[in-house]
Order: sequence, then structure tokens, then C-alpha cells
Amino acid sequence: MTSEHGAGQVGPGFDAVLRGYRQRAKLTQDELAARAGIGVRTVRDLERGRASRPQRTTVELLAAALGLAGADRLAFLTAARGQQSEAAAAPRFVRLPPAADLIGRDGDVVELLARLSRPQDDGPRGITLVGLAGVGKTSLALTLAHRVAPAHPGGVAGIVVTDGSTAGEVLGGVAAVFGVGRPDDLVPRFAGRSALLLVDAVERASEAVAEALSRLLRQHPTLRFLATGRHPIGLPTERVWPVAPLVAPPCDAGPGLADVAGYPAVALFLDRLARVRGAPVEPDEVAPLSALVRRLGGLPIALELAAARGRVLTVAEILDRYGDRVLDLSGPPAEGGVVSVRDAVAASYRLLPADEQRDLHRLATFRNRWSLDLAEAVIEDGRSKDAVHLLDRLLELGLLSARGARALRFRLLDVVRDYALERAAAGGDLHAARRRHAEVMADLAQGTAPELNGARLAEAAARLDDVAGDLGAALTFAAQEQPHTALRIAAALPRWWRFRGRDVTGRQWLRRLLADPRTADADPAVRAWAKVGLAQLALEHGSGAEEIGSAEAALAEFSALDDVPGQLTAHTQLAALWMTTRGYDQARRHGTEALTLARGSGRVRDMAVAENNLTWHEIREGDLAAARDRLAEVDRLASRCGEHRLRAVAAANLAEVERLDGRFDEAARLGRDAIAELEDVGDPGHRRRVLATVGLALAGGGRVDEAAAVLAELRPAENTDPADGPAAIVEAAIALRRGDQMRAAECFAAAAGAYDGRHDPRDTVEALVGLVLSTPDPDRRQQAVRRLGELCRTGGITLMAGERELLGAEVTRQIEGGG
Repeated sequence: MTSEHGAGQVGPGFDAVLRGYRQRAKLTQDELAARAGIGVRTVRDLERGRASRPQRTTVELLAAALGLAGADRLAFLTAARGQQSEAAAAPRFVRLPPAADLIGRDGDVVELLARLSRPQDDGPRGITLVGLAGVGKTSLALTLAHRVAPAHPGGVAGIVVTDGSTAGEVLGGVAAVFGVGRPDDLVPRFAGRSALLLVDAVERASEAVAEALSRLLRQHPTLRFLATGRHPIGLPTERVWPVAPLVAPPCDAGPGLADVAGYPAVALFLDRLARVRGAPVEPDEVAPLSALVRRLGGLPIALELAAARGRVLTVAEILDRYGDRVLDLSGPPAEGGVVSVRDAVAASYRLLPADEQRDLHRLATFRNRWSLDLAEAVIEDGRSKDAVHLLDRLLELGLLSARGARALRFRLLDVVRDYALERAAAGGDLHAARRRHAEVMADLAQGTAPELNGARLAEAAARLDDVAGDLGAALTFAAQEQPHTALRIAAALPRWWRFRGRDVTGRQWLRRLLADPRTADADPAVRAWAKVGLAQLALEHGSGAEEIGSAEAALAEFSALDDVPGQLTAHTQLAALWMTTRGYDQARRHGTEALTLARGSGRVRDMAVAENNLTWHEIREGDLAAARDRLAEVDRLASRCGEHRLRAVAAANLAEVERLDGRFDEAARLGRDAIAELEDVGDPGHRRRVLATVGLALAGGGRVDEAAAVLAELRPAENTDPADGPAAIVEAAIALRRGDQMRAAECFAAAAGAYDGRHDPRDTVEALVGLVLSTPDPDRRQQAVRRLGELCRTGGITLMAGERELLGAEVTRQIEGGG
């Protein structure tokens, strides 16, 4: 059986890819349409996501108009079709933002591409780009990751390390960006294919990154990494690659623009300057231009900060008018000609009035990108404040970056963020800024939590993924200073933690906060959600029985509050928790009460979930007709509320019912359809379960070669773990069909051991039935019969008609009669 579960994520859509390449080419939608010879409405619809699978001719015209070639063109075409290119084996998931124009790094790119494209057994497993803040490590890494993608058919994806990250959180982030629910699911995800992981800003949690990468590299021989940081990670398989500032023209360079334009530092400055003003550099600006880039030491972040002033100033005015106030360029240059970027940030900061400096302190509490809505929430704090004016001001001063049209498009440069937090601490404003940030993140978590149970689950989970670093930082701060706020955050996140494989970490947070005496007087509803969250997370890692008391207490509190959604969640969790202790009658009672409550309150989706969960009890009792009726009702109700994922889950469960009823061809068909639907709605967690159903159905119907192909998907070549239940039972069924009794008995025994004590004892029953049928050892056979009898009695499990026929009347009597 397949229970209601969460969803995974995939990479950016073609709308984001097209928009990124268009903006990189500095074209408007009208200009791109004119170049491609297509209507501007077509371009607009594509960028709005209204036509995500355009005609191939349209895609080719757009690629030509954008001047795309090589890896860029392949990535563009792959994104347009939403599938892999068989010709070049392009990666299926490329969860990276578009790379910015990279200037002055041609030599680095050529050498690093060669290293990253070599066979796995040739050289180090990873490369770490190290250098000063603002030297361009991330831009170089993104460019490399995109260009090397065709050499890594297992996928290319990236994470940004946040302050205080644990190894478990790093592993959970890696799983999320590769589109799986948890780190253990990466083995079938990679399937023996080469993959590349980009890890940005490793210095923020270097020990956690080192631990996580060591585990990943040990478990996945085909995985490589590309990292960025202010210092190396320290792994034995790491190749350190220093990233130097861009070369600036010497003092004796010629006076003309042609004499200096070839130097990378000048080229970058000119490119960024052209983006903010239309006029070219005048002849009398060449000398101050050369002086400026020399004094900035070729540091890309400093060059971009300076160029941002070119919106209203000439290069000479940047140097002469603002001097020490903006870029600290007055007087003799520092030793070696390098000017501190911190000084440049400090000068721009001083141009802000006191209230805008305070607002900047609050924005600096965000760890990564943030939206206009979040900016308004964090700076308003009970005041009427125009965040748009502030953001425009920060953009003018070069303190803020804005990328694309996505909601989370704003980001403070790292050096700006660090400086703003420093000034906040010096002025006594840091605690208030972090307090407000925690409150905003609590509001966001609580507002998103209800959507994690509906048709918008994948979208809601992705929103939380985008702010994962901020949620962690807010939780850490609030646990010390604002325990009520910390409990609000933690109580809203269990379902997301579960989907992202962070169930142990989440449970630890909830236990700590509920035990904190300062939360004893917290909102009763928040405490109840925290308690039911404990049950959700404990169930995920096999400790559900420990939290039955928490779930019962939550149910009582929800009932006292007349909180129907809370009562439904508590009943559903208690039904699952009681099953882990073989309290099947209690489990069915809670499932039935959930269905009654959902019907009484007219909650269609909750009715569908309850019907689906009760299906297992019908199967347990051998009533397949009743199971079919329930699943038909699930499909009808899920259709009414637009729950495509629940429909897919119901289809998967129906495939299992048909298989148990001996309708093998129909079961295989339904199972394959269910797998496709689950993948379409982003639910990779069910894939192995349904694959096992398909494999068993194919073997049962005599389609052994097809069943063997399914087994290959269940167990990649490098995975020979005998404790893998789904793979073991499918291999056993194949061996039994081929007449290999000894191998069948061995695999059925392995499956029974793997399934024993798990959520669904029916799996163990099926494995033991197979063991009875295949083992030539009479003692082993009799032991399996006794175990079967005990399981059927304690679990109230009724053997299926097909199982009775295979076992024979005498053995069936022993099992059912306890003989």
C-alpha cells in the first residue's frame, strides 16, 4: 500500500530559462521577437509560463536570435522540451540560476572545464574556488556548472551554505535540489551516472560541509563537487583553485581606450557601466578610468559598485566628486594599489539617513534572497514605510542586487550585509533587527503551513526551500531570545521537515521548545500543532510509538479549541501511530473518526485522505471489493478538489489491490500509469513502492524479462544491499517464476527481514508466504508458517484467495488455526 506523502522538486521552468538568456543578451521582449521573426505575444506568453512546451521551430528561432551555441543551446532546448536530450544525455535536473556574463576568466574557465570533464578516476573528486570576498568565485562557479552540464548526465545542482548549517541540513538541501525527498534517495536518482554538486560559501559552515561532502563522496562514486569559499574545505580529494582579482592596466598604459579596454578589469567596468548609461566612455574619461580600476585592485565587486554610480556621473566625477565618501579614492592608494571594498560600503552607508540605516540593518538579517513583501514586513514593524523607495535608493548606491522577475529577487552583497550587521551591533540595534526577522519568518511559516496539505504542496514546499537559511537562523535566535516565536516557527514546519528528510532535526527542535518552561503559556493551538508535529516526524524514522501520548494530548487540545483541521490531523497521525504498535483496531477507529469528522465539516480533501488511509484496513481484512470502493471514492473526491497527487496515490493503491486479486496485467498497467502521474506532480517518494508493485505483477503474470527490467530500476548495479525490501521481494518473485527455488527462498527471507516491524505488516506476510512456497528446508518452512500465523492473528490479517490456493488447505489451516 502507498500512504499519503509529500512531493519533491524539479528545476526552473522554460519561462525562467528564456527570461534569463534574454536578459543576459540585453534584449527587450520586442527586440527578441523581431530578431527571431515571431510575434511578441509569443515571447510574452512563454516568459509568463502560459506555453511551457513551445513548437520546436519556435525554440530554434529563439536560440538563433539569442546567439546560443554549445552547452548553452543544448540547455535551452532541453528546458524547452522538459526532458533529456537523448543525443547528448543532458541532465534532467539543473537547479541553478542562469550564469551572469563572465569577463576576464577565460583562462580559468578553459582549465577548470577540462578538469571537471575528465573521467571520474582521473584526478581529484572536487575543486574548491578560493579567494577574497567579492572576487567573483560564485560567478565563475555558476558559469562552469552550466557549461560542464552535458558531461554529467546524472544532474547538475547547487546549494548555498548558510550560517550555522549542520551536516544533516546540508545533506537535506542536496537531496532537495536534486529532486528527491531525502539523501538516501540519491542512489536511485544518480543511477550510476556522473553528477556535479555546486556548493557555494563553504566558509559559513565549513565543518558541516566537510562532513556532508565526505559522506556523499563515499556513498556516490560518480559524484563530483565544485565549491566556493574564502578558504579550502580540507578534504583529501579536493583540488584548491585560487581565484585572483582581474588584471588592471599598468600606470604606463597608453592614453586611448583601445590601449586599456583589453584588460579584464577595464572590460568588466565598461560592461557594467554600459548597463546603467547609454553613452560610451568619452576620451577624457580614459585616464580616470585606468586610475579607478587600478585603485580598486581589479576586485569585481568593487568594480561593479563603482560602475553603478555611472547612472548619473562620468567616470571622472565618480573619482573626483565622491572620492572618500563613496569609494575612498582620495589621497595615495593603499599598499599594492588595493582599495578596501569595506571602505566603499562604509562610504555608501554613510550617505543613508539614520532611518534608512536602521532599515538596512533589518534587511541584513536575511541570509539569501528576499522578496519585496518580506522587505516590507521586516522594515515596517508597525510603521508606514515605503520599501520601494528604500530598495531603489540601495540599488542606486550599489548596496543591493536584483535579479530577474522572481519574487525572491533582492539580495544584499555579502560585504554589505556583514558591514550592516556590524553597524547594527555597534549601535545597539542588532537584537531588535534579529527579533523582527524571526517574527517575519514565523508569520511566513505559519502562513505557508496550511498549503503543505493541499494541491499546492509542491509550490509551498519550494517557497520554504527558498528561505530555508532564514528559517534556520530565525529558529536558532528565537529559541534563545523569543521562545514563543521559535515555537510558532517549529510548529509550522513538521510536514516540510518530513518531506526534506529533516525529521530527526525537526523532532529535536520541537521537543526542546515544548520542554522549555518559557513556552508553557504559549498559544494553546501552537502547542497542539507542535505536539502533533512530533508524532509526524517520529513516525518518519520509526519512533512513532514514542509519541502516541503527544498526539493524544494534541487531539484533546484541538477538541477543546474546536479546531477541526487540527483534530483531523491528530486522528490521521494516531491512526498511523497505532499501526506501528500493531494496535490495528485503534488505528481503524481513528481513521473512521477522521472520515466522520471530514464528512460532517464538508472537507472534501480530508474525506479523500481518510478514505485512502482506510483502504489498508480493507486489504488487511481481505475485503478487496471494499478496498476498490474506497479507492473509487478517493478518486472522485480528489477530482472534486483538484488533488492530482491524491488521485495518483489512489491509482497506485488500486494497482496493489488488482495485483493481490491476481489481475496481474491490469495491475502492471495501473502501476505504470501511477508512476508517471506521481512523477508529474512531483512525488518521487512513492516511486520505489509502486515499482515493486509493477515488478511483482509482471513476475506473477509470467512477464519475467519485463520484471527483471523493473528490478534493475529498483536496484542499480552498484547497490547490492540484501536488506532492501522492495528489490528483494521482486527478485524473489522472478527467481520463483524461473524455478530457482534456492535463490527465491534467500530473497524472500531477506525481504521478510527488511519488512519486519515496518509500517505495513502485509509486506512481511507476502514475503513469508513466498518463503513457505520456495524453501526446501522443512524446518525453515515450518518456522515461516508459525510466523505467518502469529502475524495474521496479531494483525487481524486475512490471507488472500490466491495465497490460500498457493499454500494449500493444510498449511492455510495451520496459519489460521495456530496449529
